[in-house]
Order: sequence, then C-alpha cells, then structure tokens
Amino acid sequence: MYKHILIPVAFDHADSAENSIKVAQKLLAADGRLSILHVMEEMPGYVSAYLPEGTMEANRADASARLNAIAKNIGKNGTTAVVRGHANRTIVSYAEEHDADCIVIASHKPGIEDYFLGSTAAHVVRHAKCSVHVIR
Repeated sequence: MYKHILIPVAFDHADSAENSIKVAQKLLAADGRLSILHVMEEMPGYVSAYLPEGTMEANRADASARLNAIAKNIGKNGTTAVVRGHANRTIVSYAEEHDADCIVIASHKPGIEDYFLGSTAAHVVRHAKCSVHVIR
C-alpha cells in the first residue's frame, strides 16, 4: 500500500480521471493521501501577448474548479493542485517535490509515434523515481 499517490489529470481525457481515482483508492494505505494534479501547459510569449488581460488567471480558476469537481470524492486527506509547465516533466518533478511514492496515470490509445504508451505517460514511466501505475 502507498502513503501518497499522485493522480495527474488532463481535462481532454477527464473521463479517465474517475477510473484513476478508483484505482488509486484501492492502492492507498489506510492513512495515505491522494493528490490530484492538473498541469496547464505554458503559453508561448508571442501568444500570451495577444490574450486579453486576466485570461490566464481566469483559465487557472476554471481549471481549479474543474479539478475540484473531479476530486469531490477523494476524502479528507486529498488535495488538488493546478500548476503551469510541460506535463511530462512537471508531473515527475511534482511527485519528487511532494514525496509521492506512486503515480497513477491514464494513458490514451496511442498513435504510431507513441505506440505502447501515450507520450506523457511514457515519459513519466521512464523518469519517475517512484512507482507508476498506468491505466488504459
């Protein structure tokens, strides 16, 4: 059983988040905690310069609300976080910085370029220093 499980969630695959949470709850120790993470991809400067003022803050608030709705049943020891970065590297570094001992990550149905796992899941599997449970 794991003490701290990190569950990365991508909103374009939000349907898999519920399944990831169920799996993580089964892997979690009785006194363990779940962290649900959403990574907002960095916006290139040449794009953000043309966005109306407050757009990024509004997007972050929307992401937090969506993540909290997904996480409504994770229990009292559960936390949510919305961070900026590149998903694959940010998930790995977040897990290290917050002492996660397992990452439960969903993988989409792959295309030719990432046949066995989705590219983010593949990166996390290769670079995480903790256990990784991949869900299809």
